[in-house]
Amino acid sequence: MLKIAVVDGQGGGIGSVIVKRLRDDFADELEIVALGTNSAATASMLKARANKGATGENAIAVNVHKVDIILGPISIIMANSMMGELTPAMAHSIAAASAKKILLPLNQEGLEVVGVVKEPLPHLVDSLMARIKLFSKEVHNV
Repeated sequence: MLKIAVVDGQGGGIGSVIVKRLRDDFADELEIVALGTNSAATASMLKARANKGATGENAIAVNVHKVDIILGPISIIMANSMMGELTPAMAHSIAAASAKKILLPLNQEGLEVVGVVKEPLPHLVDSLMARIKLFSKEVHNV
């Protein structure tokens, strides 16, 4: 069973959309760990039916090393993003984790990724689900 961490901050709106879609597309085939920079983000992702959740710098630093895939906005690998909620230690832990990282290119932090077409969140989540399905097949065929 794939173990997926969804990382988000502030109100957890992006993370909860991802968790809900994972449940819709994969039902109980995945274990989803909600990792919030704050308790509101974690609670929002748990309400969307993550299996378990944890909050804060140490929880993120520990748990990103226990999953197969890390999902979230690209800002989760940028120190001091999310209005300062995402600490340098969180960004480093996520970036350094051996897990596959599939990140949404949302330009909320003044970052522009050249070659990426601007899409609304629902379309980005569609692409995210397609990548997870592909990764899942790769893992199970090994």
